[in-house]
Amino acid sequence: MSKITVNENVCKGCSLCVEFCPKHIMKLGEKVNAAGYNTAKCTDESACIGCGFCYTVCPDCAITVGEEKL
Repeated sequence: MSKITVNENVCKGCSLCVEFCPKHIMKLGEKVNAAGYNTAKCTDESACIGCGFCYTVCPDCAITVGEEKL
């Protein structure tokens, strides 16, 4: 299973990850970071296929995709 991590300090809420996620599990959350942006989050990690689209399109390198450690 893949795990998506969003660095909330770096995310600027551009929502490119939301637009490009083929499983539609990324969204902008209600949490606001120190810079005043609503940050991205994964709504269902169990549905993540680990495609890396969110990581690839993020202009701020705020997203990492990796395997969840058991």
